[in-house]
Order: sequence, then C-alpha cells, then structure tokens
Amino acid sequence: MPNSKNDKLIVLVEKMPAFPKSVQQIVQLTSDINASAKDIVRVIECDPVMTVKILKALNSPFYGLPNKTTSVQRAVVHIGLNTIKNIALGVAAMGIIKTNNKAHFNTSDFLLHALATAAISKLLAERLGLSATECGDSFVAGLLHDFGKVVFAEFMPEEFKLALEKSKAQQLPLHQTELEFIGLSHAQAGKLLAEKWELSEPLINAIAYHHEPEHGENVLRDCVFAANQISKHMHFGDGGNPQIDALPDSLVARFGLPLTDLCASLGDLDAVKTEAQSFINE
Repeated sequence: MPNSKNDKLIVLVEKMPAFPKSVQQIVQLTSDINASAKDIVRVIECDPVMTVKILKALNSPFYGLPNKTTSVQRAVVHIGLNTIKNIALGVAAMGIIKTNNKAHFNTSDFLLHALATAAISKLLAERLGLSATECGDSFVAGLLHDFGKVVFAEFMPEEFKLALEKSKAQQLPLHQTELEFIGLSHAQAGKLLAEKWELSEPLINAIAYHHEPEHGENVLRDCVFAANQISKHMHFGDGGNPQIDALPDSLVARFGLPLTDLCASLGDLDAVKTEAQSFINE
C-alpha cells in the first residue's frame, strides 16, 4: 500500500491509459533538440486518426486560427512544434475519457466546460498580447486544467462522488471537499498527469495552481483561472465545482477589469459554447 498521499496519487496517475504510440513519439521527438520538424510531421501523418483530430481541433472556430489549415506540415509552420505537441496531447487526453463512471460524473458537461475554458483562456492570452506559442499553451492549459477529476472519477469513484455531492449541496469549492474525502485535490492529480505527459513547466504550474492565483507569477495560470470563472459564470458545461471566485486584485490589475466586466468585454461568448458543443458531438 502507498504510504503517503503523494505515493497514492502517483499510483492512480500511473493507472491512466497510455496515449497512442504516435503521441508518445511526438512527445519524445519534441524533447530532442536534434529532431527535425519533418520527423515530427511524419510521425503524425503516419497516424491518420491523430492527423484528423489535430486538424479538426486547430480548424475549429473555438481554437481561433485566423486561416484554415489542411496539412500538419503547414500547421507546424504557422503555430510551431510545441503547440502541435500540446494539441496532440490535448486531443489524446480527451480520447481517454470514458462516458460512464461510478462517480456519476457527467463527462459531456465536463468536456464542454474544459473546451470552453480552453477557448476563453486563449482569448485572454491574446488580449494580453502573448506570443502565438503562449496563446496555444493557454488553450491547452485551459483544456487540461481539470483532468485530475478524470483520475478520481475512474479510480476513486465512491470518494469522488461524495466530494461532488457535498460541494454541490453546500456550495463549497470542489477541491476543498476532495481534500476531505480523498485527501488530495484534482489540481494535485492534474500536476502529476501533466508531468507524466511531459508538458512544459509553465503549463504544469498553470494546471497545478489553477485555484491559487496568488501562487507566484504565471500568466498562463492567470488566464486559466479567469477563463475557468468565466465559464462557470456563463454556465458553459459543468466541471463539478459550483463556486465562482472573484478575480483577486492581481488579476484585476493584469486584465484591467473585474470578473463580470471582463466577461462582458469578451463579446458574445455563446458562440464559444456552441462551437465546443458541436466539436464534442461530431
């Protein structure tokens, strides 16, 4: 038996299904400074299913590429290898979610919340004038920020169900009730998943601290935190956490507006929900 909470969490994360071989190869190649873009494109294009999924994600309106792209090679030129790797990881992660679980965690609502948060996180990154790579990372951080919940729903369903029920009944933060019933939060589980998937340090920290906006300087985390609250405010899906947090002063300073005003300044966000829903349903 694991003798600490962290050991217990590592055991759970290791139980998660492996990604397709093509995704594993992409991760390995992007960490090799001697690997060429051509090598990585070849790996992706040898997996037709992954190719279709990556192009579908990049061309979906909620990702927001200015121009449609019909080839992975062209996409690499426009948005870079790191973003391609992150999108591959994101779509692979979506693919491991099971429809049914004993925690009665609604994975369709979860995915809608994750995709909407991803799109809004990218919008906020663009608003701050971040680079194309950072904007892509903001999208992926938003998409994966709650994936620790998938670990709990699959491998600790009884405890997670109790955490979900108490969170909803008493309008408490879900990460707080997870600590009570599981002894760990989904942010901690998400951090280990992100490390297992070899994401970058800023991405790992954005996922690990997406409920802790005062924890150090991390612009990706700030985009995810704000996007998460906006998604909940707009009722875009449901990640199981009913509490909407106001933006702390540091984030009001960062974005120039408090939460409701920031939400309004982004324009008609219903299109984000519509496009995310159609992406899930296709």
